[in-house]
Amino acid sequence: MTASITSLPRPPADLVTPATALFLDADGTLLAFADDPDGVVVPQGMLDTLDAIHEALGGALALVSGRAIASLDGIFGRPRWAAAGQHGLERRDADGRSTTVPIDAGELARLRETVHAAAARMPGVRVEDKSWSVALHCREHPGYSAELERIAPAIAARFEGFELQPGSYVYEFKPRGMDKGVAVAAFLETAPFIGRHPVYLGDDLTDEHAFAMVNERGGAAVRIGARTPSCAVFTLSSPADVHAWLNSVKVALTRGAARRQ
Repeated sequence: MTASITSLPRPPADLVTPATALFLDADGTLLAFADDPDGVVVPQGMLDTLDAIHEALGGALALVSGRAIASLDGIFGRPRWAAAGQHGLERRDADGRSTTVPIDAGELARLRETVHAAAARMPGVRVEDKSWSVALHCREHPGYSAELERIAPAIAARFEGFELQPGSYVYEFKPRGMDKGVAVAAFLETAPFIGRHPVYLGDDLTDEHAFAMVNERGGAAVRIGARTPSCAVFTLSSPADVHAWLNSVKVALTRGAARRQ
């Protein structure tokens, strides 16, 4: 099932309850995009809000990103939070246990060389090396989008262990079979996420795998922005709107905790 932005309602603050497992994409959801992926900024007050929600949910909050976990830790400074990086290739549970899907290091090295060579022919196109995956970004030079759309599938076809994951002005080559839906499903099999009602916020095509998975589990998917089509059931307009909504979630959760006490 897919929907357009005009047909999707805003999520209510009480969508998130003490029985929720909350999953949050980073770029385009919690963070406004930057031309340089290293140039993103966490808005003032965001960490206080997330800390309060994390505590109210008993730790059942996870960041789920195309970034590496080390990058997420550098941005948010919360190395004890559960997190999935590189579309689930690496995952850290709420107890701090980390797992990484094994890949062919030789094939990855050849892929890196090929991607860097392609970028060298397009001045201004950035290569983002995520240790176990690699991506081409053209946000600063969107005129290269058509060329990247043409060459990226051809590059991916040369590497059996990898597949192409298009995104917003980015073409990422990631290990085959890994996506954010797989990562969220794995979290839901571990404490403190197990048995909870999943809610997932994301903005990009890469988040649709997670949207579909939480919908199948009876959860709720929240799309950020106007991208269509989507499996989401709710929408928020922008990262700034996400921040406002999360603050309302924090207020609702803390009020509920006070009443229970």
